[in-house]
Amino acid sequence: MGGAVSAGEDNEELVDNLKEADYIKTRKVEEVFRAIDRGDYYLEEHRDNAYKDLAWKHGNIHLSAPCIYSEVMESLKLKPNLSFLNLGCGTGYLSTMVGLILGPFGINHGIEIHQDVVEYAKQKLSWFMKNAEVFDDYEFCEPRFVIGNCLLLPSGCKTYDRVYCGAACPPEHENYMKNLLKIGGILVMPFEDQLQQITRTGQNSWETKNILPVSFAPLVLPQKSDAPQVELPDCSCRTLQDLCRISIRRILRTNVKAEKLKEGVSSNRPKRKRKRRNRYHRRNHVRDHESDGPPNHVRKDDSEESDKEMEEEVEKPRRNPLREKTELLPLPPALKQYLMYYRTK
Repeated sequence: MGGAVSAGEDNEELVDNLKEADYIKTRKVEEVFRAIDRGDYYLEEHRDNAYKDLAWKHGNIHLSAPCIYSEVMESLKLKPNLSFLNLGCGTGYLSTMVGLILGPFGINHGIEIHQDVVEYAKQKLSWFMKNAEVFDDYEFCEPRFVIGNCLLLPSGCKTYDRVYCGAACPPEHENYMKNLLKIGGILVMPFEDQLQQITRTGQNSWETKNILPVSFAPLVLPQKSDAPQVELPDCSCRTLQDLCRISIRRILRTNVKAEKLKEGVSSNRPKRKRKRRNRYHRRNHVRDHESDGPPNHVRKDDSEESDKEMEEEVEKPRRNPLREKTELLPLPPALKQYLMYYRTK
């Protein structure tokens, strides 16, 4: 699946293309697509293909096409504090985007049948929480992944506000999937060659809407009747210490936004990669002219100086106001590190 939009040179351009093609429609979905770089979920040797509107598979690792994830995110109609279950959660790319919307008091669970993929997803999640520049811009609902076949959940298991299934559901398991929803909840899944949005309207009633035609690999059916059931992660309450961290970071983040508004500074993240690419195009434009002889009014020294200034502007480290404010708090260093999730950036 995929190929509905033009390939991008980076994540920013990919999102621009998805918006232009009307796959991304809402501001919150656009923001999380920009916040989570799709390329970070590819193996390094395959990263050149990350910004094409194509599905990618390497061994058991799989990512759906960007246009599919866009439709899924829009159709889930996510809001803070909801519970979410990702069946066939794969690399954790979608679950991480969802976590940026759910916030710290949501529930974000994923089931994946392949152990190596779960380990891969945990590594990507750990990298994001420790290194991603945007982590401090959001209140995050950390995904929790378990290994198992999603068709082996026990009867009477926990139900969720939102469910996504990343593989085609066999017809005989349609009701099984629907019953994972709370009343008022939304299920998005591939079923009978359509990506469907299913809303549970009552104890025994659902409304179904076809989103777009799709072709997904089917869910893996359990091989043995005595296969072990899958246990979902628990939903224990947060500790008082964790609640304090969330509250302090929320206050600091609110103060940062208020100061930016007072100063008339945009809170949008700078598009650093877009600047780099624009500089590359500008340089090519100059070289095209120089191939026929440099214009009389352009001096080489001026061009080099201009390029140097742009390079310095792009490579300037991004400020982290939340970290700066945390460092100013009259607290022991160990507690400051806890407030920053032990991040070093």
